Amino acid sequence: MKLIKLTDANGRTYGGCQWGENVEHTAPGTGELCGPGYIHAYTDSLLAVLFNVIHADFQNPLGWDADGDVGREDRGLKVGCTRLKTIKQIELPVITTTQRVRFAILCALEVYNEPSFVRWANDWLSGKDRSSEAARAAARAAARAAGAARAAEWAARAAGAARAAEWGAAEAAARAARAAGAARAAGTGKTIDLIAIAHQAMETEK
Repeated sequence: MKLIKLTDANGRTYGGCQWGENVEHTAPGTGELCGPGYIHAYTDSLLAVLFNVIHADFQNPLGWDADGDVGREDRGLKVGCTRLKTIKQIELPVITTTQRVRFAILCALEVYNEPSFVRWANDWLSGKDRSSEAARAAARAAARAAGAARAAEWAARAAGAARAAEWGAAEAAARAARAAGAARAAGTGKTIDLIAIAHQAMETEK
């Protein structure tokens, strides 16, 4: 299966594991996805960049085209491989703060449809109202509702991303998407198409 692998600037991952052109490693496929029994990879380069901040958090990551055998997956966020071969280095996409916030909001809308939040989200996405005051009000309203509807917590995270500094927005967007995926899985048993949402978030920079 075609995949994307992230490494640090020296081509290494956790524990000093070295990657490069036509380098292959295997794992036993045991235990939890986040443990040593699996090799982590992504199904899309946008997801690799969006989720780096809450996964490996490489400061200057390298991206690699890869081929692997997937043993487990995490609601579309990442996959765990029992075999992975990095083929060649690729250029990773550059994602702006605005695009990260769009991603967070679009993910939240997948699981939370309270009318006032939807109005704020649509106003933000269209560029009609991106004020800190509106984002703060949306976050507060969603946070108050979180006790009754867990999905509201993810909406609060998305609204928080809209008024965060660049690094804060990156983390908030990634956590909002992860949480929205969990909410959808818990509520319907289905996963969100994070690749489609990520590409939608990149379409317009307003």
